[in-house]
Amino acid sequence: RSSDLVVGLAPEHFDYETLNKAFRLLLNGAPLIAIHKARYYKKKDGLFLGPGPFVTGLEYATDTKATVVGKPESTFFMEALRGTGCSPQEAVMIGDDCRDDVGGAQNTGMLGILVKTGKYRVGDEDKINPAPYLTCDSFPKAVDHILDQLL
Repeated sequence: RSSDLVVGLAPEHFDYETLNKAFRLLLNGAPLIAIHKARYYKKKDGLFLGPGPFVTGLEYATDTKATVVGKPESTFFMEALRGTGCSPQEAVMIGDDCRDDVGGAQNTGMLGILVKTGKYRVGDEDKINPAPYLTCDSFPKAVDHILDQLL
């Protein structure tokens, strides 16, 4: 619908004019739908703001709450498991984002393994409670742990 406001990851559109248009749509009753609320993401040349700070700013300015359809929401993880025959307690999430990947998975009942690659930053494992089930130096080491210890 033209009255819905969806925020994804399109950094070239996160400027004052566009955000102010979004602000006005929300004040006029448009629902705020966010693909996810990641704080930042990594590209080859470093870390960049993700949609999370912009979504949070719009929520604050308009006194609304976004509907988040991606990580870290449990519905995202449950949808990923749909059709696999696995319950969350039988699944493991490996990710480089402590809050959105690992925290979201663990809040859904999955085990979460944090890898020190991608956008991982020293100390990330201390930012969620409960802490990650495991922290590994790499994705292959996480897979080795699953194969050796969990199957």
